[in-house]
Amino acid sequence: MSTIYGSDRGTLVAPWGASADILRFSGSAAHDVADVRVTVRSTAIARIPAGAHDVTTQALDSRGREMSRFERFSAVRLTNEDDIPVSVRIAYIVWDQPPKGVTQQAVEVTAIGGLAKVPAHGTAVVPVTGEAAAAVARNSNGPAVSIKAYNSQ
Repeated sequence: MSTIYGSDRGTLVAPWGASADILRFSGSAAHDVADVRVTVRSTAIARIPAGAHDVTTQALDSRGREMSRFERFSAVRLTNEDDIPVSVRIAYIVWDQPPKGVTQQAVEVTAIGGLAKVPAHGTAVVPVTGEAAAAVARNSNGPAVSIKAYNSQ
């Protein structure tokens, strides 16, 4: 098991009160997973604060126009509605399409850019390059992809 947002690696920054990560299972029984209980073994004060709201993502074409996450996009706009600047990472997630009643799993996760700073009540644009561009090209027009920003350090 691993996580997509990095809580198992110490890079997820959780706001006070509640947070989430996406667990990623592998192996022949990955789709049999249900009702997982996770225990936090340690925490540390983050160097960078997390906002109260999720930073939203929007796929953009090369001219900065909004487009669907299912298309071949070349940048991601991040929007922060909080009163404080935050730092996030972006995960491009490709999901499998299991039969009804079977848990969905992330089959491919690719980072878009590195640690991105998003100003309070502001936006930032992260270009899609390298491995991320290849992943988007390979998976565009597919049935199940997500672009997720998560607080990080």
